[in-house]
Amino acid sequence: MGNRLFQEARKAVMQAKQAANGQADIDLDRAIAIAKNALSSAYAHSSLAEKAQLRQFQEELDQLTQ
Repeated sequence: MGNRLFQEARKAVMQAKQAANGQADIDLDRAIAIAKNALSSAYAHSSLAEKAQLRQFQEELDQLTQ
């Protein structure tokens, strides 16, 4: 099944990216907050490979806030 928290973090970052492009029915600031929380939760419960991907997701999220 995989790491549920990791999957949720990936989905939340994708939703934030969609919100930034006007393609989601959620406020960008809220989407970013949800994604940050999901990334934080997932990081503590992930393998080394997942942590590397989570860092990439964090970089993508950071680009939305610049």
